[in-house]
Amino acid sequence: MNIHIRNGRLDDAHFLARSILMAGRAHVAKGIWEVILGLPEEQCIRFLQNIALTGPPHLFHYSSYLIAQTPDKVMTGSLGGYNPKLRGYQALQQAIPAVYKKLQLPIEISRAANERAARIMSCLPKEIDNAWVVDSVATLPEYRGRSIAEKLLHHVLAEGKRQGHKLSQVNMYIGNQPALHLYQKIGYTIFEEKRDKYFEENIGSPGMLSLVKHL
Repeated sequence: MNIHIRNGRLDDAHFLARSILMAGRAHVAKGIWEVILGLPEEQCIRFLQNIALTGPPHLFHYSSYLIAQTPDKVMTGSLGGYNPKLRGYQALQQAIPAVYKKLQLPIEISRAANERAARIMSCLPKEIDNAWVVDSVATLPEYRGRSIAEKLLHHVLAEGKRQGHKLSQVNMYIGNQPALHLYQKIGYTIFEEKRDKYFEENIGSPGMLSLVKHL
């Protein structure tokens, strides 16, 4: 399939919000963002759309993403790639309060979401020093099986290498076998497995795998 890969733009925010939500669900019924925010799907999408537009640039900002599209400009998939020292969770935490304020979410909702986010964060594998992180890999269901995610991955890894990174890291849910197969196909290997009862009870997966690849 003829697919063009381009950088994310301001007007991609709604597509990216849906893609990030989709990536957070992976093979489980209720995704990580729905668990953290405790909101219905459309409100989660609205939150993520605003996150994608709110600076400073962070891992979920539109500028951290690549978009796959057809020749007639139909968007088919996306993923994020970032340097965690510059665009990691610390940068994200600076953007989140502005989104809560813009959406006029009650303080009780934002406080509970922050508490759940902190608990989920404790379940994540450790960051690898100086690794280029790949995140939120998603392809629309009707375009799966056409190597779109693989093409996106090759592009984002080339960008990480261009920026001077020697390693790439990607985290995924334990049990997501199609994702594991894809990552291993392009050279990732399992670095760490982290299981957590809270994570399993709330997300539906026993925990997370961290994979690494030399660039």
